[in-house]
Amino acid sequence: MKEKSKTRALTVLWAAAGLNFLTGILYIWSILSKALITDFHWSSKEASLPYTMATISFVIFMMIFGRLQDTKGPRFTATFSATLMGVGLILSGFATNPLLMLISFGVLTGAGIGIGSISTMPPAVKWFPPEKKGFVTGIVVAGVGASSIFFAPVTNVLLNAVGVSRSFIINGVAVLLLGLIFASLLRNPPAGYIAPSQSRTEKKQQTPVGFAKDLTTKDMLKTANFYKLWLMLAFSSSAGLMMIGHAANIARIQVNWEGGYLLVALLAIFNALGRFLGGTVSDRIGRINLMRIIFSLQAINMLLFGSYQSVAMLAFGVSLAGLNYGATFSVYPATVVDFYGVKNVGANYSVLFTGWGVAGIIGPMTAAAIFDATQSYNSAYLVAFGLLVVSILITFTFSRKSIELNTQLKGRMFKS
Repeated sequence: MKEKSKTRALTVLWAAAGLNFLTGILYIWSILSKALITDFHWSSKEASLPYTMATISFVIFMMIFGRLQDTKGPRFTATFSATLMGVGLILSGFATNPLLMLISFGVLTGAGIGIGSISTMPPAVKWFPPEKKGFVTGIVVAGVGASSIFFAPVTNVLLNAVGVSRSFIINGVAVLLLGLIFASLLRNPPAGYIAPSQSRTEKKQQTPVGFAKDLTTKDMLKTANFYKLWLMLAFSSSAGLMMIGHAANIARIQVNWEGGYLLVALLAIFNALGRFLGGTVSDRIGRINLMRIIFSLQAINMLLFGSYQSVAMLAFGVSLAGLNYGATFSVYPATVVDFYGVKNVGANYSVLFTGWGVAGIIGPMTAAAIFDATQSYNSAYLVAFGLLVVSILITFTFSRKSIELNTQLKGRMFKS
């Protein structure tokens, strides 16, 4: 029975990472937008709008399906995810103006990506003991970061071979078929399931007083920590999303290099690495402590980004941006579990994730507007720097009790 549960846990973990891998197609938008600007003669702002709409749709549908994931199960919601992502991408292949692309990619694909994101982390976490929650969320969200390592070069080859429209269609068919397979493998553990801990007795003895109980979303919204986490997520993610949405064009403008798609792949590698390392490291030094380090490194990087005037330096800056951005995405889900429990994690995390939706507006659209006005991204880097400084300051407002709780490696066993 123990081996069977272990096999099921690993199956769910890797299926969750696989579905997240497909949702990561959002992060190659800078390659697609560059093709839309070149082939269809769209402005930078027009080419950024579908991406921004996708982040908004992502968050809205994530909130709607977060509660359904908790009540109906991950397989049910993941099937919707795969269908919407695939159909949205296929229809994008027939969109030749910004409005149609806004609906096909922005609304449909964005909705599928949001539903997929909230369908993966909750079931994976429930199959494993609490001391591994950072590690597990790190693996699951690393699938998103690793996605562009595959999709960026493949899409670049497709763009050169068959054009932007057919590239959307081919990617859509692949995402639809693979997504439905991964969705079929997702499931919650049976009622009463307790994940085997390496040292359950020791952890029970060392459980800190006041460890987070399972809170409903309504109760979570009454806590000050929620709003602090929301602001940090919104402000800190803007820098990473700006890089993701404009990496290819930044390479062309800042260092006169047309190989920007390679930067997208590089960003993806470090994004995936950051997601894995972030979860693992946060299990050891605490979520808030790691956030403070991440925000500080990212702020320095944004302050210096305008001075990166060679391909090598730009690659360094993009890598660091990807590493820091990725790390936050394994820290936040684990933090929600730490503070508010696992029972309602789907609904609770989806509400917190609205901060990322706001970042999807702040980062890419601010950068696009500044570039259209100045033909430079330098002022956008400074805006990102300022937002990161605010995020750093917020980390110092958490109470000692919250940080101590957040740093503990022990906890009560998860309820399914």
